[in-house]
Amino acid sequence: MARILIVDDSPTEMFKLTSMLEKHGHEVLKAENGADGVALARQEKPDAVLMDIVMPGLNGFQATRQLTKDKDTGHIPVIVVTTKDQETDKVWATRQGAKDYITKPVDEEELILTLKKVLAQSTPQ
Repeated sequence: MARILIVDDSPTEMFKLTSMLEKHGHEVLKAENGADGVALARQEKPDAVLMDIVMPGLNGFQATRQLTKDKDTGHIPVIVVTTKDQETDKVWATRQGAKDYITKPVDEEELILTLKKVLAQSTPQ
């Protein structure tokens, strides 16, 4: 299946998302902050990124912008996964290049369907 990078500073969320993805046959890469997430995405070229917003240092909006505007990682779809559920947050995430937006707590079925949708839309390099 797909290689998915999870960028989230919460060990609990990391565990939940990893469990959901692995149950559906995906390989999981992990980063605990935005800067590490950007570096790992550049190195590993995952099929998609699940990006939290509220993190220390480089936040998820900044990390998403760096990934989607970079010629080496711009093809990798980013799905924002966050507790921030305001419409302005969703608009801002889209402006940074995010392909979709999921609010926590994450529903497993919604996560897998969203992932399938963005993977189908993304084109390989």
